[in-house]
Amino acid sequence: MFRRGLLAPATRRMRLAAAMLTAALAAWLSLGIGAETSPQMSASSRAGVSVAENAAAATIAATNREREAKVPTTFDVQPVLARVEADFDNAVGRYLDFLRIPSISTDPGYAKDVRRAGEWLAAEFRALGFEATLHDTPGHPILVAHHAGASAAAPHLLYYGHYDVQPVEPLEEWTSPPFEPAIVDGPHGKRVVARGAVDDKGQVVTILEALRAWKTVHGALPAEVTVLLEGEEESGSVSLPGFLAAHAEMLRRADAVLISDTNAWDIDTPAITYRLRGNVYVEITLDGPSHDLHSGLYGGAVVNPINALTEVLGQLHDANGRVQLPGFYDGVADLSEAERREWAALPFDEKGFLGEIGLTQSTGEAGFTTLERIWARPTADINGIWGGYTGEGSKTVIAARASVKVSFRTVPNQNPQKILDGLKAFLDARTPPDSKWTIRQFGASEGILVPADGPYMQAARAGLQDVFGKPAAMVGGGGSIPVVGLLQKGLGLDSILVGFGLSDDRIHSPNEKFELKCLKNGILSHAAILGRIAEIRKN
Repeated sequence: MFRRGLLAPATRRMRLAAAMLTAALAAWLSLGIGAETSPQMSASSRAGVSVAENAAAATIAATNREREAKVPTTFDVQPVLARVEADFDNAVGRYLDFLRIPSISTDPGYAKDVRRAGEWLAAEFRALGFEATLHDTPGHPILVAHHAGASAAAPHLLYYGHYDVQPVEPLEEWTSPPFEPAIVDGPHGKRVVARGAVDDKGQVVTILEALRAWKTVHGALPAEVTVLLEGEEESGSVSLPGFLAAHAEMLRRADAVLISDTNAWDIDTPAITYRLRGNVYVEITLDGPSHDLHSGLYGGAVVNPINALTEVLGQLHDANGRVQLPGFYDGVADLSEAERREWAALPFDEKGFLGEIGLTQSTGEAGFTTLERIWARPTADINGIWGGYTGEGSKTVIAARASVKVSFRTVPNQNPQKILDGLKAFLDARTPPDSKWTIRQFGASEGILVPADGPYMQAARAGLQDVFGKPAAMVGGGGSIPVVGLLQKGLGLDSILVGFGLSDDRIHSPNEKFELKCLKNGILSHAAILGRIAEIRKN
């Protein structure tokens, strides 16, 4: 068990701080800051920078070796789990305070509240001994919090989440004000109803409170930890790619990424999501006449863009539900027989799944189960369509144009650009006379597949089994989490997706909720997973 008396003394901390300051100064100089105003920097000065960098690196390495020699290589996780149980009521209180901040990122009117949510988190992490910085971006701030941990030999773990939330409309459908969290009874006990209850504030709190328990019990974390929390995931993560690129060297030092923005299999069964679909989202407009026309004077004699558009959209799928864009299935791999067996063995209640949304039958690509269609097959879906007169009463016009929004869910190895090229070819081959197409692109991301057999994945599975007493279900996800692809493609980091939401949590809808049992299980799980990952030794 870790003991406070084994922490480095003040003199050693001062020496480490001095070394870090020297390293920072050396890095500042090596980046060329100030070089333009000092073009005659001497060779001896440049050599001095190199010497300073080397000296700083050597001092830090020596300090790490000394720290490693003094600190145990294993930590007792049981007192940490006991602390989570004992402090849970206080954790719920902090969670409710967080939910009261209306951090709606899509509405500029809430920009100050989005920042306030980031500042709230920064204060919480600083209270735990983290260095926490709220970085300004062209959009909303990104929080980075860092703790060196007690063991230099343990892995460096990067956590990701987001603190912004969706808009609350339609407001009249809420049973209580969306930013006045209500604790109500449900079939699994108490639950919290509020915007952001689970997506993603509740899941961020599971990470925060697990780290708090470790610090409270052991006075340190068993591994180096960086936490990255953004404030515009619900509005497209527009600033995130640039931020990741600008801070790539810092973030690339991580050995594993842990994200909580997904679901458990059910309230008593944990899940790890190891594959996600991407998304290619477009708006298509078909222009015909120069202006709206009287349907009595022109109807039946000229092209009607709404008629033509709907006819073309009706050809997107064949009778077996397969998408008809040229090259659409290029790169789509078949599921392995092992995956199909594993998914078929999951206790999936298809009748209940459909019943929750008022349906009785599943449809889609022939030859695949419902789970296979959602997790492993690409799709094309119309998300919105408009044109002509849609107000009250009647207005007999042939519209000059018609538009539609379409999303193409992609799977691993599909090329988004090839899908866009196929869409253009599909439309060009069906262009009505005297008409033209316009395609606006709103995003293009690839499907993601994370190796399921690596040491960090195995540690996560072990930690979940420690808490739940049963193996985690290995599942796919039909949606997209942009940061997973950005970290994988840009930084070479695979993400472990461990979430604690449920399918009936009503995310993005009125009366979003999070079961308190799920909140506690999430905190316990993150505490256990951190302990398991800290046992791994870096090569």
